[in-house]
Amino acid sequence: MIRFGPENLRIPRFERPVYVVAGGMTDFRKRYPEKNTSQLCMEALRMAVEENDLKVSAEQFRRMVNWCVYSQFADHFGDQLLAAAKVHDYLGFDPLGNIEVKTGGATGGSAVLAAAQAVASGYASCVPVVGWERMDEVSTKVGNSYIASAACKDFESELSWMYASYYALMAQRYQFENEVPRETLAKIACKNHGYACYSPYSQNPGKYTIDDILKNGVVSDPLSFLECCVMSVGAAVLILADEETAFQLSDHPVRLTAICGGTHTLRTADRRNMPILLLPNEDEKTYKDYFGGKRHEWPGFSSFLATRFATYLAYHMAGIKDPMEDFDLLETHDAFTISDIQSYEDLGLRPYGRGREFIDSGDAYYEGRLPTNLSGGLIGTMHAVGATGIFQIIEVMWQLQGKWDKFHADPERWTRYGKKKPADFRSLQVPNARRACTVSHAGTGSHVTVAVLEKEKG
Repeated sequence: MIRFGPENLRIPRFERPVYVVAGGMTDFRKRYPEKNTSQLCMEALRMAVEENDLKVSAEQFRRMVNWCVYSQFADHFGDQLLAAAKVHDYLGFDPLGNIEVKTGGATGGSAVLAAAQAVASGYASCVPVVGWERMDEVSTKVGNSYIASAACKDFESELSWMYASYYALMAQRYQFENEVPRETLAKIACKNHGYACYSPYSQNPGKYTIDDILKNGVVSDPLSFLECCVMSVGAAVLILADEETAFQLSDHPVRLTAICGGTHTLRTADRRNMPILLLPNEDEKTYKDYFGGKRHEWPGFSSFLATRFATYLAYHMAGIKDPMEDFDLLETHDAFTISDIQSYEDLGLRPYGRGREFIDSGDAYYEGRLPTNLSGGLIGTMHAVGATGIFQIIEVMWQLQGKWDKFHADPERWTRYGKKKPADFRSLQVPNARRACTVSHAGTGSHVTVAVLEKEKG
């Protein structure tokens, strides 16, 4: 049983402010044979530097960079160790130092965390974070086995070479404990596929009904194909900077007020119930009637301690009192529909056992109190794993800058990716968005980062 002491719960702080300045990405596809990894990363970097209204030229920007962070889930996909060295060279940043980060599905978020730490400490002043995944050079079966190797190979991965199976077990357990209708999970898939229809970057958009989701082929009971994230190819780049450099680069940088990490044992069978780590918007009364008053414990198997721990630190670091009131939008790591409900609870949007209320109430929709995964998420748009956590932060950065339409509504951008802007296109720009949160999540929650971004007044 884990027990947290005062030092375990020490709230991190930045020694100096950290800003996200600009971002770029490719579109995301199942296959991308016409471009290699380095070319995809260059495309994303060029977009970040040339299409975000920076006040300096590309050459001037290059002279300001003094550290780089790279993000890739697995060398296996591209059969290339030290792939970051190839990309670093191709982007023209040799001989600057760099580091490559790998924390499973949370790799992109962890890379941003590493870059933020470098900027906050004074080690660096301008840091591009470059993430990608190349999943089209192996078969789907082999790719699934690579992904499943992020589970515990001694006890779990050999039992099922599909991550969907792990989440299916958690979904079954969660439904049993909390009497969640099957339709509630399907609503999440409908929402995220639907929002992906308004993104030129999306891989798996679609306007589906709940029946469409439920009648789709089952991957692992109860999860259908349309309730699972997609295997993707693509890249994303996010530029972080200290305050002085950020305002040299842009008139509209966004403050990264917090980014924190948490972990949990890789073997899900070892996850036990334990006292709930309370968030600022929770107290003992929140869980007075939890499970009929039988226990006051965090549900070890069907939720993610790593997310709750990272959330606890990030909320205190950023001064978040109530996520439903303090945030204007969210990007959660919807690898599977059940993982969204898990995130709703781990983030404190609803108490444990009541996550379904967030989607059933309409709060998670664009028209609701706290729009969630307007990007289309991992289910609708992408899961190029090394790029995913970066993509999430870029999407909310554009929202906070009021630039969502610029990067989604322009017909020429759709044409760039061989697509046609839908006739029924709608803007998903959140009016007057000021603060947002993202969750980057590994596998079954072995690594998690939670980030809080804020548009500063004035």
